[in-house]
This record gives sequence, structure tokens and C-alpha cells, in this order.
Amino acid sequence: MVVVLHGWGANAQDLVSLVPEWALPNYHFLFPNAPFAHPQVSGGTMWYDLEREDYQGLTQSKLMLTDWIKSIESVTGIPLSSTVLTGFSQGGAMILDVGLSLPVAGLVSMSGYLHRTPQNVEPPLPPVLIAHGRQDNVVPLSAAQRLRDYLLNLGAPIQYKEFDMGHEIVPEVIDVVRDFILVNT
Repeated sequence: MVVVLHGWGANAQDLVSLVPEWALPNYHFLFPNAPFAHPQVSGGTMWYDLEREDYQGLTQSKLMLTDWIKSIESVTGIPLSSTVLTGFSQGGAMILDVGLSLPVAGLVSMSGYLHRTPQNVEPPLPPVLIAHGRQDNVVPLSAAQRLRDYLLNLGAPIQYKEFDMGHEIVPEVIDVVRDFILVNT
């Protein structure tokens, strides 16, 4: 199972086009919608409000997402230990926030960041892939480097990759993510 979380202002359909490119025919994919309407993007959603200092909605979104992820096994029969959580941008921040404390097969942060230091994170931690663009003008490369260093200090198994790209998902990222999913499930 692969769960894919979209970024700020997008919706569940935003990353569906990646499925054929990942070429993982024996996997199920789930694309949840963030729970809050985006204030400026028609049809867009958000996991929490990035424009507010208090990240309004973050706590509620984390609880909802954690409960939903924990329910996947009972609905699909696929255990969390065979589930990879992936996310782009704000979706990457969310999977890191909730996934580090869940018994999942792995976490993939594409152009993501660590918005707050997660609480109650204890080893063993799931394997983590961080893929980030050197020319990302939305989430700076330094955010990915801080994330990498934080997780390394926790002893998490990390795969860290920088790409010549902006705030996007290029074919090389798709290949690295596919390989990570195959190795960890």
C-alpha cells in the first residue's frame, strides 16, 4: 500500500498521475484529501493554514490523519508494516509528523519539511527517503538538510537525495521513490 498526500492548495487528484509512472502494478494507492478548503485556490485543500503563525488546523489534521492511517489495515487488510506514506510539500510535512510514530514500512518526503519537531518519537523509526530540489524556491533546500540532520540524530535510516529541480517531482524522483518502495515493502 502506498498513501500519497498532496501539497498546500492541491487536492487528492493532484498526484494520481504518478501511479502509472511509478509502475507498481501490485500495489494499492490511496490519495486522501486534506480536510480544510484552501482560502485562495478553488477546489484546493490544505492540511493546515501555512499563512498563520499558529498553523491553524494542524492539531486537528494530525489527529484525523493518524486515525485514518491506523484504520487502513482494517479496511484493506494490508498491514501498516507493508504501507509506505509519501507526501509532497505540506503533505511531506504531514507524513513526517504522523508517520515517525507509526509502524509503517517507510516514509517519503518529496520537497517536504519538518514544520515542528515531532513529540514522542522513539526508535525504531521507519526508513525515510528525503527528495528535494536544489532550486526549490518554495521550500528551501536548507529545510531538507535540517530534516535530514534531525532524523540522523534520532538514528532513523535515511536516504537523502538532492535533485536539479525546483518545487516539483521530476522523473528521477519518481524512480528513486519507486526503488525505495520496492526495497521497504
